[in-house]
Amino acid sequence: MTSLANSLRAWNTDAFEDILRAEILGLGAGVLPLREATAGGCVDEGNIEIIVLGYTDSATDINVKVGVFFAETIAGCSCGDEPSTSNAYCELQVCIDKPTGLARFAVMQR
Repeated sequence: MTSLANSLRAWNTDAFEDILRAEILGLGAGVLPLREATAGGCVDEGNIEIIVLGYTDSATDINVKVGVFFAETIAGCSCGDEPSTSNAYCELQVCIDKPTGLARFAVMQR
């Protein structure tokens, strides 16, 4: 699991969304399950944008739905202009444990 301690500290403040976006972007694509949302290509880690779509909380967790825009590089299709890059999008569920700040990420099914 990954720590989103700064986001947890910012919970219920006006800064929460900005801090959450920055903290997720700081993790890099290798931590996010973006590969599960691709058509088999590689995720361009330098080209990721996060938008917060909504959030709720319970006594133990903060649950956030985020949209992730990223670029996917696809190679090996035997095309003359390989590799090709295409824009991709997925939605992730981010669950932050309130006692520890540890977070779990899951690709939301369409």
